[in-house]
Amino acid sequence: MRMSVIGCGYLGAVHAAAMASIGHDVVGIDVDEHKVAVLAHGTAPFFEPRLEELLRDGLTSGRLRFSSDMADARGSDVHFLAVGTPQVAGGHAADLRFVDAALESLLPHLRRGDVVAGKSTVPVGTAERLAARVDETGATLVWNPEFLREGWAVHDTLTPDRLVVGVPDGAGGAGAATLLRKAYASAVATGTPFLVTDLATAELVKGAANAFLATKISFINAMAEIAEAAGADVALLADALGYDTRIGRRYLGSGIGFGGGCLPKDIRAFTARAEELGRGEAVGFLREVDAINLRRRDRAVQMVVDALGGLVFGRRVAVLGAAFKPFSDDIRDSPALDVAVRLRGLGADVVVTDPAALANAEAAHPQLGYAAERDDALRDADAVVIVTEWDEYRRDLTPEHAGSLVAGRVIIDGRNCLDADLWRAAGWSYHGMGRR
Repeated sequence: MRMSVIGCGYLGAVHAAAMASIGHDVVGIDVDEHKVAVLAHGTAPFFEPRLEELLRDGLTSGRLRFSSDMADARGSDVHFLAVGTPQVAGGHAADLRFVDAALESLLPHLRRGDVVAGKSTVPVGTAERLAARVDETGATLVWNPEFLREGWAVHDTLTPDRLVVGVPDGAGGAGAATLLRKAYASAVATGTPFLVTDLATAELVKGAANAFLATKISFINAMAEIAEAAGADVALLADALGYDTRIGRRYLGSGIGFGGGCLPKDIRAFTARAEELGRGEAVGFLREVDAINLRRRDRAVQMVVDALGGLVFGRRVAVLGAAFKPFSDDIRDSPALDVAVRLRGLGADVVVTDPAALANAEAAHPQLGYAAERDDALRDADAVVIVTEWDEYRRDLTPEHAGSLVAGRVIIDGRNCLDADLWRAAGWSYHGMGRR
């Protein structure tokens, strides 16, 4: 099948490469000529496991190419709309300018019978508005939300846990759903559920999913606050809760909370749209979810201050992590960098390290200190803060090795990912978030 992917950022580049890897003829289109040139050479403009392998294979096979000319989308059977929807400056709503601009550029190149499949995360009601423009060309607009996890995006595209396609009423919608089922035939053949809904439901699925995940994370972090005050251990509490099949253990990892370019902005945009619809009270709890999440960063900074006896000015603090999560170089709304910047503001000598995100972090926050190697960041530190749970921090760093480098033997476990007993037995002042 011939496909175009409009927008070659994180979502679009992964989708284009993955679709080419399963046999489709794909052209990725982006207005950023530099990004197009980088992708056309088989280089990923961001860190994502397996992506460069797929890019190179697709380019070599001839099934994948990239362009900055929207006219190259002409002739595709399905056009995936995968541009970003950031938060508007000074507000919480989603900024739809890029979605609107991309669609307007695509419209002259659509044929009767083409399908435009929106993948961007948009407020409910957006698809209905855009569909009116697409209908004028004889093409059909559907909404096909993505559910990618950064660091697992290739896996999630090739082997999704579900496929949702929102379609308009009528024969056009039914035909579009059939075309999308063919596009994802390899996943459907292995048992991936394929759900056909109306447009509004498909838009709501992504926002609702992120709202639920954010709520679950903030719930356990709220319990961490109570556990800390009561002398309980939130990690054991989460284990006990997780055995209840109605709750489950996933996303009950307490600590410093979530960040990145999706969950924070998406729950705010979800709330903003609910308020526009006159139903803001229905999701009022999401404001508290957001507040709890940000409060965890405050708590992490205070834990460093307390562990250092109330004085951080001039003290060396190693911050392990810059990306908002492991297996990514994404620093958008990164809890790690937020904590680092706040400690720097208190006068600490902060040194940040990260296996993948260091260049992005240094460009965004040049006032911080950086070390390419973990051990260089640890050397002579008065305190260590783990904020991004890369394996080389969570699993590979031993108390004995760290003790040979760290002056203060103070560690703040911002992800509750270490064996507290092991570190304390080795003579460290270990501090978890809500842990005994």
